[in-house]
Amino acid sequence: AGRAWGSRGMEGAAGSCRAPLPAPCGLLRGLLLAVLAAGSCQGNSVERKIYIPLNKTAPCVRLLNATHQIGCQSSISGDTGVIHVVEKEEDLNWVLADGPHPPYMILLDGSLFNRRVMLQLKGTSRVSGLAVTVAKPSPPQGFSPGLKCPNDGFGVYSKDYGPQFAHCNKTVWNPVGSGLSYEDFDFPIFLLEDANETQVIKQCYQDHNVPRDGSGPEYPLCAMQLFSHMHAVTSTVTCMRRSSLQSTFSINPEVVCDPLLDYNVWSTLQPINSSGKVDPEKEVIIVATRIDSHSFFWNIAPGAESAVSSFVTHLAAAEALHKVSDVHLLQRNIMFTFFQGETFDYIGSSRMVYDMEKDKFPLRLDNIHSFVELNQVALRNDSILWMHTDPVSRMNESVEVQVRNLLDILSNSSVGANVTLQEAGYSQPLPPSSFQRFLRARHIPGVVLTNHKTAFQNRYYQSMYDTPENIQMQYPEGLSPEDTLEYVTGTAKSLAEVATVVARALYRLAGGANNTSAIQADPKTVSRMLYGFLIKMNNSWFQSIIKPDIKGILGDVPQHYVAVSSPVNTTYLVQYVLANLTGTVVNLTKEECLNPDKTPSSEKEMYEYAWVQGSLDPNSTSRVPYCVRSTVHLSKALSPAFELRQWGSTEYSTWTESRWKEIRARIFLVASKELEIITLVVGIAILIFSLLATYFINAKADVLFSIPRDPGAVAY
Repeated sequence: AGRAWGSRGMEGAAGSCRAPLPAPCGLLRGLLLAVLAAGSCQGNSVERKIYIPLNKTAPCVRLLNATHQIGCQSSISGDTGVIHVVEKEEDLNWVLADGPHPPYMILLDGSLFNRRVMLQLKGTSRVSGLAVTVAKPSPPQGFSPGLKCPNDGFGVYSKDYGPQFAHCNKTVWNPVGSGLSYEDFDFPIFLLEDANETQVIKQCYQDHNVPRDGSGPEYPLCAMQLFSHMHAVTSTVTCMRRSSLQSTFSINPEVVCDPLLDYNVWSTLQPINSSGKVDPEKEVIIVATRIDSHSFFWNIAPGAESAVSSFVTHLAAAEALHKVSDVHLLQRNIMFTFFQGETFDYIGSSRMVYDMEKDKFPLRLDNIHSFVELNQVALRNDSILWMHTDPVSRMNESVEVQVRNLLDILSNSSVGANVTLQEAGYSQPLPPSSFQRFLRARHIPGVVLTNHKTAFQNRYYQSMYDTPENIQMQYPEGLSPEDTLEYVTGTAKSLAEVATVVARALYRLAGGANNTSAIQADPKTVSRMLYGFLIKMNNSWFQSIIKPDIKGILGDVPQHYVAVSSPVNTTYLVQYVLANLTGTVVNLTKEECLNPDKTPSSEKEMYEYAWVQGSLDPNSTSRVPYCVRSTVHLSKALSPAFELRQWGSTEYSTWTESRWKEIRARIFLVASKELEIITLVVGIAILIFSLLATYFINAKADVLFSIPRDPGAVAY
């Protein structure tokens, strides 16, 4: 997912160096071409011998908003430094003061990757870059490079609405947040994802760079070069203005940044006309969650607890409700909504609210009966979910009555389940949530479900350590990939319990009158989703439910960063998983499925059709494709600030991502400055000598290369 880096490797070094054969009439020319071609091959070979590329890395890149730039970058030609391994804080003394060969490229142990150390390194010119290793196990004290008050200023609380709750005055939601992701570093920082490459760097350091007897090591020294030059600077206002001017006046515009964007995924329990408008009297319950995450490094966003646990639970609840026989008779419709870009000041939810206000969405805000959001619902040991509500809107009597009814239905739905729902408290504000963007537009009764009463229990919020281990996903050793996909973990069982409670509550809230004991989320489905979204996307189930033309999205390691190219892998997969769980297999041919407009009674305005790969035929290597009809749709998740060209907006998200030319890293041995100068001087001397020799040889060519006369020839 995300953008192509454009990094250039060493491919093509072999197999493309075939010198042309010289023709008899042009022997000199042929020899020259042969020498040049051989030199080119030799050059590639020499480069491979000099440099060791690091292929499994993730960079820190530059992001920008209306007022700031954050992230990292290298100089335009890359930054180089002598490698020094820092495994404990005392090792920093060599880099910051004692070492005789600055600038240094630090190989930093993941346990030291914290705000205190990073600000030390930021304040010195003796550091040219960092390569960070992954700490194993995850730091026990927690690690969150996000803010202590996520999305501050873009939620509902402000000086005009609940000022006592603004800026997390009442509750600091992410107390371990260091804000490291929101700092600006003028040197490159890369994450080393491959332990083998880390070991190669350490071995090079041990062989060449370790100080001997208290004195500095001798040349040659092991060095590292990092390339991550960013094109955008200052702020979104600046970079978007430059890109806009380029697009207006240049034939070949050079865009320097792109808005963070993608698509929201949504579907309804009862089909609606997606191109029309829902009747004003029709009430709809919105169930919402976010599907994106973030960390310090580009496209490293596992988001196990912060995102995946919630949207997997949401998907399981949607499946459970669609299995109920009388859903078509329910008084109120239910809309399942998955917001993209919420990490960056609520991109997805703010866009949906904007579209509803501007009549660009089938629903209007007036259609919303109530709002239920799932937000970090991975259960801890106490098996308690907390119900958060907005104390300001509840001062309105009619809203208070509806919120109280909503809380009662949720509480009653958990009776007999292995999960308990409790109210967080009337004076407790809402945690960072998509619901806040809807409250900014209208007083809507709503509840946000979380596993925390006050501060996040997630100690790795918005970090690379928010992994399956963080939500206690464990598998027996020795399982094959297929067995692992089907294995029902304890985490899957607990999330299925949460999905069951939510589904039963939604059924009641929508006006269902029958017994809800039959409404049950499937732990096996939850297990498959957790495996696919957290461990391995390229699995047999995901392969069977997507379209053949997008099978390339199935990478190995799932990441959930919103990025700038869309839709990203996560969006596609949530779309097709939701269609698989809530849709219907219909008896249509491939042609009919791909062109439902030409098929009578297809009800194209009400449904979406997808021709999916299907499972492998047990008796062959071919698949058995089929057509799925569902109510799953995509809607744009691009901040309204970019639609309105208000790049300095304080109302909407303004996050952009800088463009770059190449991202790469490599190590090599570097000689001393003295040797480099001597080599340069000798090279220049040889060049001058060669030019002089060529000049004199050319001046005396008629003497040196004259053809002797044939003694047998006689002139008359």
